[in-house]
Amino acid sequence: MLGRGGGTAMPGKVLIGLDPGAVRDLSANLGGGTLLVSATNGKTTTTRLVTGALRAGGREVVTNAAGANLLSGVATALAEAAPRQGSTACGAFEVDEAALPAVADALRPSALLLMNLFRDQLDRHGELESIAARWAQMLAGLEPRPTLVVCGDDPLLASLPGEGADVLWFGIDDPSAGAGTLAHASDSTTCRRCDAPLRYAHAWIGHIGAWSCPACGLTRPQPDVAVVDAGLDGATGSHPVISTPEGEVRLDLGLPGLHNVLNAAGALAAAIAMGVPAADAAAAISGVPAAFGRSERVLVDGREVVMLLAKNPAGANENVRTLMLDDGDHDLLVALNDRIADGRDVSWIWDVDWEPVLPRVRRLTATGDRAYDLALRFRYAGLPEDRLHVVPDPVAALDGALAALPQGAILEVLPTYTAMHEIRADLVARGAAGEFWDAT
Repeated sequence: MLGRGGGTAMPGKVLIGLDPGAVRDLSANLGGGTLLVSATNGKTTTTRLVTGALRAGGREVVTNAAGANLLSGVATALAEAAPRQGSTACGAFEVDEAALPAVADALRPSALLLMNLFRDQLDRHGELESIAARWAQMLAGLEPRPTLVVCGDDPLLASLPGEGADVLWFGIDDPSAGAGTLAHASDSTTCRRCDAPLRYAHAWIGHIGAWSCPACGLTRPQPDVAVVDAGLDGATGSHPVISTPEGEVRLDLGLPGLHNVLNAAGALAAAIAMGVPAADAAAAISGVPAAFGRSERVLVDGREVVMLLAKNPAGANENVRTLMLDDGDHDLLVALNDRIADGRDVSWIWDVDWEPVLPRVRRLTATGDRAYDLALRFRYAGLPEDRLHVVPDPVAALDGALAALPQGAILEVLPTYTAMHEIRADLVARGAAGEFWDAT
């Protein structure tokens, strides 16, 4: 039942069915404490980074590395590790934002890392306010109170900690990293205290930025862990400088884009909250490779392929911004599915600002269950018909895109969640990538 394989949630479902209290009992043996990581975007990457930081300190870490982030997935990870009474191991688990209250109630974490809330899978999660309300209710009822590590640049999250909460705030303090205006489809732009429109000095990612309310005076918390220099270095990596209560540290990330810089800042802050010295955490985070499907680079018969998960407007917009960091033409494979794990509603593709990158697209292949919806979106955006190829089958689409790839060029793949797994399965079959459950 607990052998290696792709069904990383099923053993946990069986365990919970047999013993509903098993998760609480097993997690009680994690003497080093438990960290839960939740967000709409960046959970898997950030959990991987903070797990690396915790392990660098010599700790044994129990984690759901394969990304099964419901209670059943956490149960599987705990059952596989089987921490015993008196264990000094710690837990670091990514948790689906809708599942967080139930998982937190079962595990009673010592720390919670709350990173962002974006519009995603509206047919399953509902509006952002409903998730934020459930999180606020969860925080009010958790005993003992965990340390909260919160991105205060997200106005929705900044309002959640109650009076007297132990909070370590993180965010960005590099004006050069921000956009001058909010993206047109930004999600949460009104004050949660008085409902007035927020004002932004700088917008980082979607509605995340240096915000304030001109009506009631509410303003973003000053970050304790702050990115003072984003250090973006094209589409291959970044070298951010981050201020911490222990002084400045520099990270050398093999992960591109401002979103990954913010993910790394959150991981660094969480590691500090769990007792890892900032310098040690920074060194460890710098050495962690990309998670499966998230800025992951592989070689297929000598041709480079990079996977950039794009499952909602905020994430896709950041991928477009990341692509724009490099000069030259782009060869894209965009894959859109509408399955339960993706969300049935694909209207969000119209809220992605594809237009800036399209003049530099040499060839774009649209694939997936909703390939023709993508094709319509790109034609409306002005992509010439001779540069657009519609191949609904993702394996055939990958074959065609690779065959047309010029020598020395990189194929950039932007898939939704289930499309990413389909394409990775083909890459595994070709021997170009490892199984996702082998992630550590």
